[in-house]
Amino acid sequence: MISEFFSTASSNLAMTVPAALLIGLSLGLFGSGGSILTLPLLLYGLQLPAKIAIAASLFIVGNIALLSVMGYLSNAEQRRQIQGRHVLWFGLPGMLGTYLGAWLGGLVDSVWQLTLFSLLMLLASYRMWQSPTQQLQPHQAPIGVLLLVGCGVGVATGFVGVGGGFLIVPALVLLAGLTLPAAIATSLVIIVLQSYSGFVRYWWDLHQQQQSLPWLAMLTIIVIGAMGSRIGKGLGQRLPTLALKRSFAIFLVLMAALVMTQSL
Repeated sequence: MISEFFSTASSNLAMTVPAALLIGLSLGLFGSGGSILTLPLLLYGLQLPAKIAIAASLFIVGNIALLSVMGYLSNAEQRRQIQGRHVLWFGLPGMLGTYLGAWLGGLVDSVWQLTLFSLLMLLASYRMWQSPTQQLQPHQAPIGVLLLVGCGVGVATGFVGVGGGFLIVPALVLLAGLTLPAAIATSLVIIVLQSYSGFVRYWWDLHQQQQSLPWLAMLTIIVIGAMGSRIGKGLGQRLPTLALKRSFAIFLVLMAALVMTQSL
């Protein structure tokens, strides 16, 4: 089993390394959206079965987000951007929703998961394409609305194996009235909570079926993705962000078409 995995990982290294770097760069540049590339990398780069790829995606996304959170916590000014009460209002229902979504994902054929994933990629590309002047005006929604939205985003996260930052960040800005930097910082903590919640459910199902996860490849993607995220943060201060976001949006549309075509 171990020798087979090392052989598979090394044979796909040429694609895995640059793809993992792209995931990290996009996370650092845009604050969200990059993790949605993790699942296609695992499906078509490492050629993993869909259920294993979704579980691995949650583990990878959660740990990259965790490393980013640790960076925030190490800086006093950035640490204040993490809004604890919004983590509770949005993140805890999100954990419940993610676990539920992962449970549902274990009951259906993977084609339904990949179809919804493709639609979420299109939604992410739409969010990336918008300019700041096209965004809706924020307002303070009741706590109950935040709880429901957090749970709903969690269900989608667990069902298809994405971090959900492209949904969480605008929700925190539009419904909770947070500034964009605070929403990004807070969303990272929520992504950690949701990703681990969904991963535990998938891991248990796979364990019961005596299926193993590609741990070495997962850890490799986490390390390279974290490095790319740090590079992306630095580049984001010098490059035209809107042009980059729109280029990335087009790329997401192409990836969504690929996933849809392959899954059907």
